[in-house]
Amino acid sequence: MIEYLESKYGVDRKRICMVGDRLDTDVLFGTDNGLKSLLVLSGVTTEEKLLSPENAITPDYYADDINSFFQTEESAVESSA
Repeated sequence: MIEYLESKYGVDRKRICMVGDRLDTDVLFGTDNGLKSLLVLSGVTTEEKLLSPENAITPDYYADDINSFFQTEESAVESSA
């Protein structure tokens, strides 16, 4: 899918950010395909689950919701990998 987007629209995958509310699908898809990832906490995944020691999937960024991410830099937290 990412190869298709790259070829059809001439977009480098380094400039694509996968946004989603699930660690095990959305964020994992982004990570597995060399994309940046943003987890929004307004859906399925909670901050507690994200920060849990049992969690092995780490997004590049996370925010309460997509609007918060774009309102201020401080509203999105860069995940430490």
